[in-house]
Amino acid sequence: GIKIVLHEQNILPGITNRILSYLADRIYVSFKDTKGNFNPRKVCVTGNPVRNEVLCFEMKETDISGSVQDKLFTIFVIGGSQGAHSINMAVVDALKFLKEKDSFFFIHQTGAADEEEVKNACREHGIVGTVKSFFNDMGRQYRNADLVICRAGATTVAELMAIGKGALLIPYPFAADDHQVLNAKTMSDAGAAEIILQKDLNGKLLARKIEHYASNYKALRNMALMAKKLGRPEAADVIVDDCYKLMEGRVQGSGFKVQG
Repeated sequence: GIKIVLHEQNILPGITNRILSYLADRIYVSFKDTKGNFNPRKVCVTGNPVRNEVLCFEMKETDISGSVQDKLFTIFVIGGSQGAHSINMAVVDALKFLKEKDSFFFIHQTGAADEEEVKNACREHGIVGTVKSFFNDMGRQYRNADLVICRAGATTVAELMAIGKGALLIPYPFAADDHQVLNAKTMSDAGAAEIILQKDLNGKLLARKIEHYASNYKALRNMALMAKKLGRPEAADVIVDDCYKLMEGRVQGSGFKVQG
């Protein structure tokens, strides 16, 4: 018969997947800590698939000394495809607190609503960078970044880990069951990221964190290396291969060897 498979991106399963899990033949999960929420005989820890345009830059060395020494310290700010107003405004506020403004380059995906305000703030403070409502070449922007400032959605976290980028994670505070905080903790507990809760977010704090990592190569490199260790860039291939085996009857509920 037709096989039913699910994939749970977040560390804490949503209600839909929890209900559908009783019907599923296989449940793929992104995090080991998610396993306990489902029938363990059905669960495969695969990681979260990452788009090819990001993975094509996956081979860049996690030793980012060259990028720090040979160019301006580059910060990639993303708040999802629509931007994140609170992060955008914190960055705008942070610009006035940065001491050596000519040492930084900002790549900032703002969303349409805040694009002009962020551009104007960069001009006002003499900050060089690329500010757009949306980037179509995310892999290239990740590659150029020394530090990423972003939310902690499952896809973003998976991308950071797959390519090995340290980040300042600002979880969306209204996510269901606070799952973005839990996603972020997976990285921060491993030393792969630092969390700033939105209630604590302000320009002065953000500027201090940026300056800390810009002047502390060792800490930044360690974050990148730890992120890389958590990554599962092969997630999509593993899921596809297992689906074929499931259809062919070569594996059953407990026949999958959990990765990692």
